[in-house]
Amino acid sequence: MKAVYRKKRLSSSQIIMLSFMGVILLGSILLMLPWSTQQAGGASFLDALFTATSATCVTGLVTHDTATYWSVFGKAVILCLIQIGGLGVITIAILITRLSGRKINLMQRSTMQEAIAAPQMGGIVRLTNYIFKTVLLIEALGAVALMPGMIPQFGVAKGIWYSVFHSVSAFCNAGFDLMGIRKQYSSLTAFSADPCINLVIMLLIIVGGIGFLTWDDMKRNKWHLRRYRMQSKVILVVTAILLVLPAIYFYCCEFGRPEWESMTLQERVFSAMFQSVTARTAGFNTVDLTQLTESGQMIMILLMLIGGSPGSTAGGMKTTTLAVLIATAIAVFKRRPNAHIFGRRIPNDTAHYAATVLMMYLTLFLAGGIFIGYVEGIPMISALFEAASAIGTVGLSLSGTPTFGTASKLVLIVLMFMGRVGGMTIVYAALSRKKPYVSELPQEKIMVG
Repeated sequence: MKAVYRKKRLSSSQIIMLSFMGVILLGSILLMLPWSTQQAGGASFLDALFTATSATCVTGLVTHDTATYWSVFGKAVILCLIQIGGLGVITIAILITRLSGRKINLMQRSTMQEAIAAPQMGGIVRLTNYIFKTVLLIEALGAVALMPGMIPQFGVAKGIWYSVFHSVSAFCNAGFDLMGIRKQYSSLTAFSADPCINLVIMLLIIVGGIGFLTWDDMKRNKWHLRRYRMQSKVILVVTAILLVLPAIYFYCCEFGRPEWESMTLQERVFSAMFQSVTARTAGFNTVDLTQLTESGQMIMILLMLIGGSPGSTAGGMKTTTLAVLIATAIAVFKRRPNAHIFGRRIPNDTAHYAATVLMMYLTLFLAGGIFIGYVEGIPMISALFEAASAIGTVGLSLSGTPTFGTASKLVLIVLMFMGRVGGMTIVYAALSRKKPYVSELPQEKIMVG
């Protein structure tokens, strides 16, 4: 009797998860090489793994100052990991397949659709080409725009290199910087009043965080907002609200305090705007965040958890998740069977998905924060800030990640990975072989609220 073997195929969720794991492992090996660090010997496995995870998951948390610890080779590896993580491993793989002249099969198209959160499979290859070309163009323009602020301070060669590095890091919402040559872990605090650096970095972060499909809508429909997809409308509206309201708070309530009276008016305006932008997954900072009140730090935690938009370089729960949750709550208040947004009905399964995403993020955020606070013995607000920064793939820090022990760093690695790949993607990858239910259990009501 002949044994019949059925070839097992990986699901899209499994491919995405394993691809990120493979890139992180390769990046860790490269960062452990002796010539990856400025001092001989290379990085330890934990430091290399942490940095590779942070770069690939476009987070920005570090165990060593990027500018002073890593060599030029090490920084180049980190930059490549940021670019791959920002574009998405699957996007890069599809582009390589296209360049090699091979055809994109149905499975690859399905995986690509899930990776960039596209609504349909049709036109996915065209969209991929558009994403790649647009990303390179925006990053190039960003680097050129940063040069007038970088070259006078660092010279021509280093100024160009710094402009390219920070343009890619900002657009990919990574938050890695090379300003440690001034003061370790100082980020962009030396440029808090510089219009060129502030405006360019903020613009790159926002453009990278609104999502590839929103770009496509803007390209096709220009200023005809009514023609936009409902998702693009939601993204633009929620993004605008999350940029304006926190900026007003920071300007009036934080930087209006006596502790910041040495700031000029321009510096206050830029600092308020920048903290509102960067908290949503970018990871740069232009002020000392430990000087903010706990209320200000809590607002930044909420912004980090919300994050950017689906199909973008940003992490977090996503702006659309927040919009669906609010619309669902309004529907409950008005006793409607479904949520409504911009004259469209939202399916109940989308509301269920949004609620599940919220539950997963809050569970991981609180569990990680409580664990870090207990193990490291730091204030709970600092521990929660660190956990939110990791799960939201932001990179901001209050308590100093380099001082953490091995257990806390491993927790942050897990949070960064789940925040970038997506908790639901990991769950689907683990349960993809489970058979769907074909019967229903008896129904019985339970009172909530």
